[in-house]
Amino acid sequence: MIYYVEDDEGIRELVVYTLQNTGFQAVGFENGQQLFSALQNTKPQLILLDIMLPGDDGMTILRRLRSDIATRKIPVIMITAKGSEYDKVIGLDSGADDYVTKPFGMMELVSRIRAVLRRTGVVENHEVYSYKSVVLDTRKHSVTVKDRVVDLTLKEFELLKLLMKNAGAVLTRDMLLENIWGYDFDGETRTVDVHIRTLRQKLSDEGKIIETVRGVGYRLGGTE
Repeated sequence: MIYYVEDDEGIRELVVYTLQNTGFQAVGFENGQQLFSALQNTKPQLILLDIMLPGDDGMTILRRLRSDIATRKIPVIMITAKGSEYDKVIGLDSGADDYVTKPFGMMELVSRIRAVLRRTGVVENHEVYSYKSVVLDTRKHSVTVKDRVVDLTLKEFELLKLLMKNAGAVLTRDMLLENIWGYDFDGETRTVDVHIRTLRQKLSDEGKIIETVRGVGYRLGGTE
């Protein structure tokens, strides 16, 4: 999981979308407050941190991350429109692992992320989940049913992966919204129901492996 703190919604959504389509899980946050709220529940593999932010700026957030024993080892890449040597030195001296200046190419950013993860000893996960004839491969970003390739949207893929990863456990609609759409997603839980319905349709006969737990959420591993 990669966390990206950026107050520009357009840039934030583009970077998160790119990361999700290059094998990473990613969630975007508008400010430091949202980031630290999320860190109470999940520690990411890496944090992308813009310097120019409302409220606490990126440098302040970075120093706070490095002063807390729970977050001090999380790799951080600073991202900013500033390109001066002074800003780079301050960022790196404050504990950043790398520094990327806007505007940047998406594939360059992905390459820098992978380089930092290798350098810091964080290994990207390659996981294959299977249930009955459904097989999901995270590296290939593919889903097959009885060896037939199923074309899923990004959200459908992430939804199925989360259900398969937690097979047998009931996941509430709020949990699915939080994990798949992110903390700043302001949609309604009806969104989950719509995606579950289309996911079941695409899985065809195997769509029944996703069980509705009425009034609560969904579980993979049951039949209706």
